[in-house]
This record gives sequence, structure tokens and C-alpha cells, in this order.
Amino acid sequence: MRRRKAEKREAQPDPKYNSQLIAKFINSLMVQGKKTVAESIVYGALEILKQKTHEDNASKIFNKAIENARPRVELKPRRVGGATYQIPIEVTAARGNSLAMRWVRDFARKKKGKPMMIKLADELLAAYKQEGPAIKKRDETHKMAEANKAFAHLRW
Repeated sequence: MRRRKAEKREAQPDPKYNSQLIAKFINSLMVQGKKTVAESIVYGALEILKQKTHEDNASKIFNKAIENARPRVELKPRRVGGATYQIPIEVTAARGNSLAMRWVRDFARKKKGKPMMIKLADELLAAYKQEGPAIKKRDETHKMAEANKAFAHLRW
């Protein structure tokens, strides 16, 4: 058993928007340690978002998009007497944000035929407008949790 819980290390806020959420997103987008490439993709996508929405603050748009895609509940498998039940569990804000960012990133990567900057901007715009695959995934997760509400008493 562990003696104490490992303390969380906070990511440094990004230099342009001074936002920890954007810094975390850049880190999650980064491939093989190429942070400058990831930064240019994210900042480019945020510029495209600014132009498309006519909003002056791109970090607000980003925060709203991630907030919209963030799940409130998720399912955790739990073994009880040989059977595995899917138990709905409320998601903490930090985990919800990381799930939302992962979904947006993965759905942007899946798209074909455009530069990553544009794909990411499209995905964030869709999440901002409460549409697109990331929002669909969130709704699906909520539906599954609703369907398995009967097993909520098995929570630990």
C-alpha cells in the first residue's frame, strides 16, 4: 500500500494566452517531444477559430468548446461475484477536461485530407457549437451511464 498520495504537478501556463488548459492541450497534442510544432498547430487553430466566430478572445472559445465536450459521468467496470458491472461514476473536473481534450484531439487526427491546424479548428468549432463527434461521444457516455443507473449502489 502507498504511504502517501503523489502530489499533482501543475503545468506551466502557455506563453501566448497564459492558460493552463491550453498548455495541457498543447502537451497532449505533442508528438515525439516536438512542442513547437504542437504550439504552432494549436495557436494556428485558435487564430482560425477567432476569424470564424468573430470573437476577440480565442481562449474563451477554446474553454467553452472543452467545457461543452466535457462528460459529467462515466462508466467504470466493477467485478462483483464473478460478474462485471458498468457503474456510473461522476467525473472530476480535471478528468473531464482531459477526456474532452483527448476526444477533440483524436477526432481531429482521424479526419483526412486537411492540415492538422484546420482539422483541429473545425473540431473545436463543432464542440463550441454543441455539435460534432466529441459532443456525440459525450452524449453517448451520458446515455450509457443513465442506462446503468441501476448499478449505482455498487459504487465504492
